[in-house]
Amino acid sequence: MFSGLIREIAKVTHFQNSILTVESQYSPDIGDSIAINGACLTVISKAKNSFSVELSPESANLLAVENYKDSVHIEPAMQMNDRFDGHIVQGHIDIIGIVDRVEKLGNSHNLFIKIDNKFLHLMVPKGSITIDGVSLTLNDRSDNLIRVTLIPHTMENTIFKNYRSGTRVNIESDMFVRYIENILANRSNNLGWNKIDSIMAKY
Repeated sequence: MFSGLIREIAKVTHFQNSILTVESQYSPDIGDSIAINGACLTVISKAKNSFSVELSPESANLLAVENYKDSVHIEPAMQMNDRFDGHIVQGHIDIIGIVDRVEKLGNSHNLFIKIDNKFLHLMVPKGSITIDGVSLTLNDRSDNLIRVTLIPHTMENTIFKNYRSGTRVNIESDMFVRYIENILANRSNNLGWNKIDSIMAKY
């Protein structure tokens, strides 16, 4: 589990044959989970000031892997005694979004991202969303666009400053929205709910 608060921006030194190696001040242990641009990956080897993770074919197909170059966001998995900021993030990417535009708004920036219409119901205005591993508040949605606002600190300390129209990004919707959506979908299909309803009716 993660919080969506980036530990650091790491430098990609090598990405070939599903193995991604980054140079980082953070030193994980082999087997640790670490989110890279929001995707939960497993550390398979380490060296001084660097570590490597391996992407499965499924991960490679679901992620905006073209962004695993130059600089990437990294966040180690939370520990039980960690302070909890951000929101609950699993590192499971739901959607690839496409940056539509970035607009200056006072001291901040509005980031507009296109997503497939079939995922719009997972986008809750004023709810939480993770974009390339960063926990953000989803301000609103319209048609096939979502909008988040980035304060100067976020722009300066993330790879968002490199985003341009057409940039693809990893998006994870709010975990609780996904669970509720799955429960309601299964209920409408009567997948085991008749039995559950009969049990609950006794109480």
